[in-house]
Amino acid sequence: MGKSKVLVVGGTGYIGRRIVRACLAEGHETYVVQRPELGLQIEKLQMLLSFKKQGAHLLQASFSDHKSLVDAVKKVDVVISAISGVHFRTHCITLQLKLVDAIKEAGNVKRFLPSEFGLDPARMGDALEPGRVTFVDKMAVRKAIEEANIPFTYISANLFAGYFAGSLSQMGSFVPPRDKVHLFGDGTLKAVFLDEDDVAAYTVKAIDDPRTLNKTLYLRPPQNILSQAELIGIWEKLIGKELEKTYIPPEGFLTTLKGLDYKLQVGIGHFYHIFYEGCLTNFEIGEEGAEASELYPEVNYTRMDEYLKVYV
Repeated sequence: MGKSKVLVVGGTGYIGRRIVRACLAEGHETYVVQRPELGLQIEKLQMLLSFKKQGAHLLQASFSDHKSLVDAVKKVDVVISAISGVHFRTHCITLQLKLVDAIKEAGNVKRFLPSEFGLDPARMGDALEPGRVTFVDKMAVRKAIEEANIPFTYISANLFAGYFAGSLSQMGSFVPPRDKVHLFGDGTLKAVFLDEDDVAAYTVKAIDDPRTLNKTLYLRPPQNILSQAELIGIWEKLIGKELEKTYIPPEGFLTTLKGLDYKLQVGIGHFYHIFYEGCLTNFEIGEEGAEASELYPEVNYTRMDEYLKVYV
């Protein structure tokens, strides 16, 4: 079998641009949606043109034009959506319902990967308000996919290193502190940290793999399953200095959360489930899922000691 033709929706976004590059690197005939709503966002236009120079095909399509979506979908075998779901940037998850309608009408897609790439929403039914909206919206998209009998793979990529590792999981910064650091609880619950390029590599590996059909692919590379305290320890070793530590109890964290802007409450509220409940690692992957590093040992994923070196 040849490699699938792939359409990436949201190809100029944070994870989408990496998925486009991974598709091209793996030799897939790659199509990227160019939305007319791009307007004067010249950086995104130039990114699309750079993809074109690398061999990608640009397709004009819009969520406000159903026919254009159907026409785009008909050109490919696999659709990967990477539209934004981060509230403090843009939250567009439910726009995918229009994409689901287009895929259903086209009738030719053999795999759809919706925009998830974080915590598994199916396990977040008891999430705190207002952050639960993220998971509610993603589950609404899943429901539409499955009711339309569209073959799928869901990607649970856990924590993007750019957001959570470079900052040592501090709120309000993306760079590691050099003097003082806050830990959630006692800092010992395990999380999973992924270099975003590795997220893209594992995602693209999965699209033609029958082992991931109609399953959730969990990205849990074993050497990147770390507690916040272990992550901080890696940084301290790199800079040769022990940081002053403040431990935030759960009740203190929730009190702080209430005073934040709504958009920040949505995103930062997820910290509670990750670092106070251990929601990324407190379950075993069952038959409905698969683990990426076991399926694709050839992916030489970035370890967090190597990842953090660039910040020294």
